[in-house]
Amino acid sequence: MATIEVVLGDITAEDVDVVVTAANESLMGGGGVDGAIHRAAGPELARAGARLAPCEPGTAVATPAFGLAPVKHVIHTVGPVREGGEHGEEDVLESCYLSSLRLAEELGAESIAFPAIATGIYGFPTRAAAKIAVRAVRSSPVVDRIRLVAFDRETFDALSDALDEDHGRSVP
Repeated sequence: MATIEVVLGDITAEDVDVVVTAANESLMGGGGVDGAIHRAAGPELARAGARLAPCEPGTAVATPAFGLAPVKHVIHTVGPVREGGEHGEEDVLESCYLSSLRLAEELGAESIAFPAIATGIYGFPTRAAAKIAVRAVRSSPVVDRIRLVAFDRETFDALSDALDEDHGRSVP
């Protein structure tokens, strides 16, 4: 069974095999967590992503991690833009997590760090996204250690609550 942890911190400082980035379809970097990961990994990440683009919402692709060592790979996944919740956004968000986990398994990863996908500029409500994230990673325990990395206290609390409701545990 996979260990699932919720942590508050900087995803670019995680000591894991794979870091997931909440990408845009171009895979060339953006704002928020995607921008931070691209800055930490260096310009090679955008060039590698551009060769794989476009990436459709709910899917995932992998590149080397470049300057993000000791991370080996960055998995790029495109979350749904929240449009009122009537357009399958929840299914697309769940697919982001499941596609990323399947790809991590193919890469032989033993550990993975996820940000809170789609909760920034894409407008997905944090608490609803947290429940989807926990449900998805719990349903597909193909990686030994899964870290849900929150960049702020609100996200940490939402992820922790969702994990606790799902009979898991979180760590500060």
